[in-house]
Amino acid sequence: MLGELTTASQQTLKTVIACRGVGLHSGQKVTMTLRPAEPGAGIMFRRIDSGAEVRASWANTVDSALCTVLSNGEGGTITTIEHLMAALAGAEIDNAVVELDGPEVPIMDGSSAPFVFLIECAGIVEQDAARRAIKVLKPVSIIEDRAAAALVPDHCFSMSFEIDFDNPLIRRQDMCVVFDSGTFKSELSRARTFGLLDEVDRLREAGFARGGSLDNAIVVSGDHVLNTGGLRYSDEFVRHKLLDAFGDLYLAGAPIIGHFRGMRSGHGHTRRLLAALFADASAWRYTTACRAREFTTAGWREGKLPAHV
Repeated sequence: MLGELTTASQQTLKTVIACRGVGLHSGQKVTMTLRPAEPGAGIMFRRIDSGAEVRASWANTVDSALCTVLSNGEGGTITTIEHLMAALAGAEIDNAVVELDGPEVPIMDGSSAPFVFLIECAGIVEQDAARRAIKVLKPVSIIEDRAAAALVPDHCFSMSFEIDFDNPLIRRQDMCVVFDSGTFKSELSRARTFGLLDEVDRLREAGFARGGSLDNAIVVSGDHVLNTGGLRYSDEFVRHKLLDAFGDLYLAGAPIIGHFRGMRSGHGHTRRLLAALFADASAWRYTTACRAREFTTAGWREGKLPAHV
């Protein structure tokens, strides 16, 4: 039974924590350190090798076909941030500093699960500031060729995605997810990035996927998965597309109250969708994120919901 709603607080990490891995596209080894940040700071990326610093915002992204790239406008970039952003969004981390000694967030196993684990090991602490959310007030959409992305009003946050690949294994997959505080970790976080074997050489010649391997990506050849152990989910491909979009949507700067629909869309579509949303002042408004307390036989239990007042 749900009881009273109380205003949710912003959150940050309890302590500093780090990991080391390879960049998917650069192939460079990089150490990433996550640090707590003050209320209202948001998610800040900092390259300690160059001094470049940039806030995680859709307005600071640049066009890139295969990943999400932040730029400080002065030549400093941070690439492949989407899996980390998804983990931060899923853990409801509002404020953090992400330090890197290279150009790219490490790919780890190709999913968000290692970052979720890292955040859980660091711990999460509430801060003395209210958490706000972005409520979608009317439909906004982007349509380009055979791809589309849309945000429409809803009473909570939900996502749906459709993919359609000319591949006998992947083919068409569609999934819808309604989020609560544990949905991302249980349903999406372990879904890995993927690619087709016959595209690998072309990508590497173009300067991408230099750090890619069967340890950090699903590789599909015809109707076979080359990775030992196969897939983590029968529909892991569409789950990963949902994971990517979830991370990219957190570049709005706050959780969204509304429904996201992606149809064969990618990072650029989500970025342009956020730009279209914020360009129309009548399409959204800030509101207050809330926490619902549930009464059980053991007493009141708190759980975060994408509610608003």
